[in-house]
Amino acid sequence: MNEDTYWEMLTRQMPLVSTEEQEKFKNAKITVIGCGGIGGQCIEMLARMGIGELILVDEDKFDLTNLNRQSLSTTETIGCEKSAVAKQKVKTINPHVKVTSHTAHVDETNIGEIIGDSNLVIDALDNVLTRVIVSRKAVENKIPYVHGAIHGTLGQITVFLPNTKSYEEMFNLPSFGKELTEDVIEDLKNVASGTPPVIGPTPTIISCLEAMEAYKIITGIGKVTVAPKILTFDLLNLGSFSLEEL
Repeated sequence: MNEDTYWEMLTRQMPLVSTEEQEKFKNAKITVIGCGGIGGQCIEMLARMGIGELILVDEDKFDLTNLNRQSLSTTETIGCEKSAVAKQKVKTINPHVKVTSHTAHVDETNIGEIIGDSNLVIDALDNVLTRVIVSRKAVENKIPYVHGAIHGTLGQITVFLPNTKSYEEMFNLPSFGKELTEDVIEDLKNVASGTPPVIGPTPTIISCLEAMEAYKIITGIGKVTVAPKILTFDLLNLGSFSLEEL
């Protein structure tokens, strides 16, 4: 596909942004950590919005329990690596995107190489320890860290920048200001334990909000939900969405 097809694909989007602003997104690289419920739909949205390059990371394979919420999960992808499926999906949507996928467990030894020179990192994770590791590296690399989390019908999203409160500070985690020793890691694992309940619309909404925050940050349009402000919702309540400050 040639350059013209990229812009034709975005015909309905372009009245909202200038060509220069969209060019920023076209030339940007985003790392998405997690290709499941939040990550899968977020990755698809980024591809449809015209991102230039994606780094996709997930250590898992799809199973039957993913079908209720994970958009990349089908009866045909059961047993397949999530990051590889995500990469293939991106290429079917927008062949202009350069995509690298990693089936890997993220830890302190490889997070630097994974993020590399990305312009932004999106948190599509399901555990606190990995979020701490990723958020610390984002701060070190002076790049935005878009955080999203869910539980049941509850969702939250915010953006951490190098000059804002950190993820650990804002949520008062036991690791804040400490090295990740075995004891601290154990404390982090105890912050949230067990498999949380979840229904399909919750991660889908968070994923789209994260994609939009990434778009706003990179293009410079609109107002970003920057920490300590946090957008929260409960899909079972009227007037569900609220903007708070922690």
